[in-house]
Amino acid sequence: MSSDRGHEQELAHLERELKARDLLLDRRSREEMNYEVMHAMERISLGWLLAAFVLGGLVFLGLGLAWAYQIKWGLGVAGINRPVFWGVYIANFVFWIGISHSGTFVSAILRVFKAEFRRPITRASEMMTTFALIVAGMYPLIHLGRTWRFYWMVPYPNQRQLWPNFHSPLMWDMMAIFTYLIGSTLYLYLPLIPDMAMARDRTTGWRYRLYRLLALGWRGTEAEWQHLKTAITIFAFAIIPVMFSVHTIVSWDFGMTMKVGWHSSIFGPYFVTGAIFSGVSAVATVLLVVRRTMKLDYFLRAEHFDSIGKLILIFSFAWTYFFFADYLTEWYGGEAVGKELLTLQARGPVAPLWYIMLATNILIPWLTLWNRKVRRSFWGLMLVTLGVNVGMYIERYIIVTGFLTRNRLPFDWGVYNPSPVEILISIGSLSTFIFLYAVVSRVIPLVPIWEVREGQIAHSLRRIGRALVPTVTELE
Repeated sequence: MSSDRGHEQELAHLERELKARDLLLDRRSREEMNYEVMHAMERISLGWLLAAFVLGGLVFLGLGLAWAYQIKWGLGVAGINRPVFWGVYIANFVFWIGISHSGTFVSAILRVFKAEFRRPITRASEMMTTFALIVAGMYPLIHLGRTWRFYWMVPYPNQRQLWPNFHSPLMWDMMAIFTYLIGSTLYLYLPLIPDMAMARDRTTGWRYRLYRLLALGWRGTEAEWQHLKTAITIFAFAIIPVMFSVHTIVSWDFGMTMKVGWHSSIFGPYFVTGAIFSGVSAVATVLLVVRRTMKLDYFLRAEHFDSIGKLILIFSFAWTYFFFADYLTEWYGGEAVGKELLTLQARGPVAPLWYIMLATNILIPWLTLWNRKVRRSFWGLMLVTLGVNVGMYIERYIIVTGFLTRNRLPFDWGVYNPSPVEILISIGSLSTFIFLYAVVSRVIPLVPIWEVREGQIAHSLRRIGRALVPTVTELE
């Protein structure tokens, strides 16, 4: 009898450990989870208000004043000049397009492959995609200079019977951004409908009116669930090729030119891999901040950051391969200018940035993310992921501005230094992304409760003989 009692106590202890480690085994009531998410949304602290005020001020300073100043006086106030006609604005554009790949990869690809750890983190990453695309979409307009002429890019028959020039990379970017923005916004909205209905039934005033409108009369019938899941599955498979095509189109902006350093067939997979690398790292950074500031410890656990850390390490390996493969094509190309570009990065003006990029994108992830303790540590993973995005931004900056400083005509070589206007606009765009995320996180649920609940129903602990085994039931 005593041995049986000891075995039961051991099984009870193991069950507590498994539930503490795995969200999908730690089942709570629907009402308790609803309350936790709604309470996190409605928590408006003094720190949050102060942060929103500072971010709003930076948005006004960068996109209100600095951009207005550039519109008034023209692109001459920027540091863009011969031979560097693409500067910080295009580097920012490529960077934000890369960040936008986070939602599609974490949500759509992991949904298709049925990775269960994705359930509580999909919406936070999908929101990143939408906001990053909004910020990225501003940069073709900013770089256009005469922003009020934007309507000439819209493909409609005008009074002069002129159509946009589809040979222009500006047109490719616009079409890619609009396609991806519409698709990703719909993909964000579809899984949001049941949670909007949940929020509708638990709020009053303006929140109730907003949620009632967004819930589209959702009642949770069997037919509604079937239609919703079918639509989500279709969008998950449809948005993945759109994701790959968008950053491939961005790589064509460079690869289709005859510019030494850009004219490379490997730019497509190189840019896509870098985009996913930076996007997944940004997801980890945002989720760490959300977990700490919104007190969502129950939903966002060490297991999720552990899995994301592994993905970051994998994509660090993949990015490193394409990075050095691109160097090999330039080295064996035999052009003197190509070798000058390689020398410029290692020993030229951009050399300090180049070495920082190698350290943050390769050295630090490889030395740290193999360690489980680092992947599950708040500050460890935060510093690594922030470093990755700093390194990825430097990589885009070097490709855009560093490569343009050298060409086949040595008398046309030059240098590029960002102007204060460009720096302020860049700070304003970053503040816009953070401000949008901070505000919307207090309006819509950041955790898809119904997906978590569905996963908890499918996962259970069963006793097989004298053992306790986690099992998963396939839900149709």
